[in-house]
Amino acid sequence: MEEETEEDENLPPGEEQGMRDSLLGETPEGAPMPAEVPSHDGREKEVRSRVPKGGFGWVVVLAATWCQGSIFGIQNSFGILYVMLQTEMDGSQQHGMDFKTAWVGALAMGMIFFCSPVVSIFTDRLGCQKTSSGGAALAFIGLLSSSFTKSLGVRYFTYGILFGCGSSFAFQPSLVILGHYFKKHLGLVNGIVAGGGCIFALCMPFLLKTMGTAIGLAHTFQVLSVFMFIQIFLSLTFKPLLPTPVDVKEKENLAGRSKTQQCLAHTRKYFNMQVFQKKTYRIWACGIATTVLGYFVPYIHLIKFVEQRFKDNTMEWIPLVCIGGASTIGRLVSGKIGDCIPGLKKIYLQVVSFVLLGILSMMLPQCQVFVSVIVVCLCLGLCDGFLISLMSPIAFELVGPMQASQAIGYTMGLMAIPMTAGPPIAGLLRDHFGNYDLAFYLAGIPPLIGALVLLSVPLLHERNLKKTAQLEAGKEKTQDGMVNGELLPGSPVTDALV
Repeated sequence: MEEETEEDENLPPGEEQGMRDSLLGETPEGAPMPAEVPSHDGREKEVRSRVPKGGFGWVVVLAATWCQGSIFGIQNSFGILYVMLQTEMDGSQQHGMDFKTAWVGALAMGMIFFCSPVVSIFTDRLGCQKTSSGGAALAFIGLLSSSFTKSLGVRYFTYGILFGCGSSFAFQPSLVILGHYFKKHLGLVNGIVAGGGCIFALCMPFLLKTMGTAIGLAHTFQVLSVFMFIQIFLSLTFKPLLPTPVDVKEKENLAGRSKTQQCLAHTRKYFNMQVFQKKTYRIWACGIATTVLGYFVPYIHLIKFVEQRFKDNTMEWIPLVCIGGASTIGRLVSGKIGDCIPGLKKIYLQVVSFVLLGILSMMLPQCQVFVSVIVVCLCLGLCDGFLISLMSPIAFELVGPMQASQAIGYTMGLMAIPMTAGPPIAGLLRDHFGNYDLAFYLAGIPPLIGALVLLSVPLLHERNLKKTAQLEAGKEKTQDGMVNGELLPGSPVTDALV
């Protein structure tokens, strides 16, 4: 007993019991309980337990549907505005006009994706309400100001830049906010929003064609601006329920640091690159970016292609309606199917969609009758629906809900350059060869390459899960060996400690 007392006296007060409890896997007396520090998952579960089922969440769904429908209804119907712009410029027969005019729509679509990383920062810091309302206001100004000019160069800025940037700030929060109100049926809700938005895509081509003939291009832009004016107020319903991501580095004390160090600290704080630490996310984002090089080409050039191939046809706007209608069905169906497919296996649906998109784009030049164009466009729309509605659920699966905004933002940012470059390249090929055959053939290649890239994501994810399970099993086995062997009464380790 004297030996034991002497050894105890050599330890600081409380050290012996703390060491013993630590080795036995218990919490020392007086030490703070780790459970008291809430984790991101803990905070999320706490908030979700108070989220009402339905109720105000369905109002948010309605507002998000109007947002996505009005933005992409206008964007995807740009093929009609494309012809109207050339007619107003009286240059539809001028060499190089297809290339120049295509930049108006390509810039608008590209800016939606190019601004997405910045939009993620605004969404995390200012919230979905302010970000989306401010974006809708900017888009409204862009469309309205486009009606007061006939210069193609000015419309690069008003329609391409202002409307495109505003659409990005309005659109992305409408994706993020759905994850705050729905969890179990998130895929279905995304499908409803995307599918409901396609009603706009169904009606917009007919509306634009009618307005263009009746009131002209300038007044058409003014009518379109009303859609974004309404969205300013609908965005006020985007009230976040989950806490915003908290970066530990925000709590660093910047006192005594140089301005350069402070600037770097703020840069790390606002440009959170943690999502790129996941290899599966990096591969998925690069695969999506590769695919969209040819994705937007049919939306801009399809009307002109039909006019050139079928000169006696006066219903050239019908293919865009077919794409919109089939996309509605695809988004609704894919949302429900996505909820039934566990984890990242949802990506297989995207892979199939990309393969079909590539093949169908290559089939357009082979269409010799107008009915065949309709059939191809129906299939294109169906694949488009599967592609779009699965973006948000897959992002949530890859990085979790707390970083989903950043993941969606960076993915769309990577999509910006190829999506902007595709339509002008197709217009340049048409100006050079006099037809769209080569343009559509080349537009089908990137989706096929992107499909091959995405195919590796779920396979890599499964391999990572197996490795993690093996490491956890080995760790538990080691701990069990220590408890059952080294810490038994009479073992050298136990005797040394007591």
